[in-house]
Amino acid sequence: MTHPGSIPVAPGNDILGHPRGLFVLFFTEMWERFSYYGMRSLLVLYMTGYLFAEIEKGKEVVGFPLLRAGIESVFGPLTNQALSSQIYGLYTGLVYLTPVFGGLIADQYLGQKRSVYWGALLMGIGHFLMASERLFLLALLFLIVGNGFFKPNISTQVGGLYAPADPRRDRAYMIFYMGVNLGAFLAPLVCGTLGQKIGWHYGFGAAGVGMIVAIAVFHLGQKHLGPELRATMNAANAAPRSREPLSRDEWKRLIALMTVCAVTVLFWGIYEQQGNTLQLLADRQADWRVFGWTMPSSWFQSFNPLLIFVLTPFLNRYWRWQSARGAEPASITKMGLGCVIMGAGFGLLLFLLHGLPAGQKLHWLWLFACVFFFTVGEIYLSPVGLSFVTKMAPARIVSMMMGVWLLASFFGNYLAGYLGSYYQKLGPENFFGIMIALSLAATGMLLLLARSLRHTVRGV
Repeated sequence: MTHPGSIPVAPGNDILGHPRGLFVLFFTEMWERFSYYGMRSLLVLYMTGYLFAEIEKGKEVVGFPLLRAGIESVFGPLTNQALSSQIYGLYTGLVYLTPVFGGLIADQYLGQKRSVYWGALLMGIGHFLMASERLFLLALLFLIVGNGFFKPNISTQVGGLYAPADPRRDRAYMIFYMGVNLGAFLAPLVCGTLGQKIGWHYGFGAAGVGMIVAIAVFHLGQKHLGPELRATMNAANAAPRSREPLSRDEWKRLIALMTVCAVTVLFWGIYEQQGNTLQLLADRQADWRVFGWTMPSSWFQSFNPLLIFVLTPFLNRYWRWQSARGAEPASITKMGLGCVIMGAGFGLLLFLLHGLPAGQKLHWLWLFACVFFFTVGEIYLSPVGLSFVTKMAPARIVSMMMGVWLLASFFGNYLAGYLGSYYQKLGPENFFGIMIALSLAATGMLLLLARSLRHTVRGV
């Protein structure tokens, strides 16, 4: 059966009721996320445990003296840990900034398919450049630019497989999102193990192989994908747009949305410590032994995507149960709850560290328990926030406001690096205490906003 506006598919050729093209995009994204999270799981450990020591011995890294001088001109002299945190924040932040430009270039010039090819190629080059310490920063630049082309244009093609009114569209994006988390789950197990047990460059090389597989899957599956979307996008851009000013109600919604985006910067700045200071804690202060075998500490990065798989169906059912009883919280309230639940994870961690005898390490299962809270908090905020954007933004600027939501992630990821630069200076207990305080502050701001808008803006 076909749907108006979707790709004609021969009867019986669907997979699980969806076009085959969905699964081409699923596996393309899975392998791309495998490469991204594989590299991310090693990044801070590589800098603090190897690269900076090599630089101190005289190893040249192109552009590093200039970058360090630039960062320290703003923040003053930094320890290796603080500097690695700043670089981590810049890298993960820019990964969320460049898709704004990559999407614009695709819409106007390259198209979605060619942009995915270019993005994948640039990222593959970046991963393999990580084999050279000298080209470390150039490798990060290739990864940042490549992600800008790849990320917005792979997900756009999912929607192109379905007509606008096709009821399968929402479920298709859920399936696609599972590909993201499957790649994120597998990456630390493979790349992290190779990087920590055999050699850093084997881990980065495995991430590069993942990118090659992504290109191959995308290329071989072209016949199952939709037509190029660039012409359609340009036609839409050429259509006359309403020049009427925003109404009073639209301005209220827009201000509420902008305020929520600003508060989520705090959430992401705290949440993204998982790839930064929490990874260092997992490496230095956790016991990873299982029946006499020691797991690589980078496996810590697999906890979150694993728990997303497990917890999302239960939370969806819980929200449906609440909705049937008229007790489901409003969107902003849910996001506020997400912040406080995340703070509870840091509270558990602070409690564990405070009672830990000197020289003793935390069992890795305690870290798993902390990530449980982080993940529940993420599910309460991140997908709810995407829905909130489409609900609150005026229809004529909804795409722009989705870009603003992504920009909040950019600022949040950089904030994660900035906050993490104080980890060594403050010590783990004081640092995590500040994370709890910031989580509660974000919760308070969101709940106050929800209360103030309850009677003035419908749908919050």
